[in-house]
Amino acid sequence: MPPAKKRARAYDPVKIRTAVLAQFGHVRQAVRGLTDEQLALPTRLPGWTVRELAAHVTMAVGSVSRNLERDEPAKAELALLDWPFATAARAVDIADRTQDLAAANPDLDALYTRTGERLTRNLAEAPGDRLLAALTGSMTLADYLVTRTVELVVHTDDLNAAVPGLDIPYDRQALAACTRLLADALAVKAPGGSTEVRIPPYAVVQCVEGPRHTRGTPPNVVETDPLTWIRLATGRVTWRDAVAAAEVSASGERADLGTLLPLLG
Repeated sequence: MPPAKKRARAYDPVKIRTAVLAQFGHVRQAVRGLTDEQLALPTRLPGWTVRELAAHVTMAVGSVSRNLERDEPAKAELALLDWPFATAARAVDIADRTQDLAAANPDLDALYTRTGERLTRNLAEAPGDRLLAALTGSMTLADYLVTRTVELVVHTDDLNAAVPGLDIPYDRQALAACTRLLADALAVKAPGGSTEVRIPPYAVVQCVEGPRHTRGTPPNVVETDPLTWIRLATGRVTWRDAVAAAEVSASGERADLGTLLPLLG
């Protein structure tokens, strides 16, 4: 796991809590209207149907409540910028638990209702510096909620890709936090100042070893939109395909990020 030497940016804890609840509400509203035929559709996650993906969203969000209801650990083990690199080890376990959850909860609306009510209740009582015994490593509630924006935004995009015309909206704060965390993770993975990665309107980071840019137009520039960046960072699309489709512009000899992506396993 790369060490999180880069100082994590500050996130407004009130806005992040609101964003998590808002994005979960958007997904819940969309899932409520899905037909059995739509729930049976495949997704771009190998072996997962829409039903299983929808159930997984409740598991990802419900982990906040599960962790808050456990004993508080003695100390934090995981910095926010370490989290993206700690997720791959749990992929198989997550897939198995998701399938079990979907099979045990045929009424998805009831599952979403229970998850949302439990989350709202627990968040009302918990301070942001409360430590959580998360399976990826203990971390503060405030930091863990930022990671939930990644789960929610990424899987909102997965659901939209799987169901034609679904068009679940993205909460602006959730999309911004997700974009920024994954951009900062790139700067952790490839520290340096030779390449500027622009993801307007949410993030600009410098990365990749080499001559540091100081003024004027940087010699190596990558620019893309938030959703394309998120797809690249999570392996939903390859660097080569995104460049070929003109979804990414890259100029300069150090602007090829293909060997650095994806960031999440």
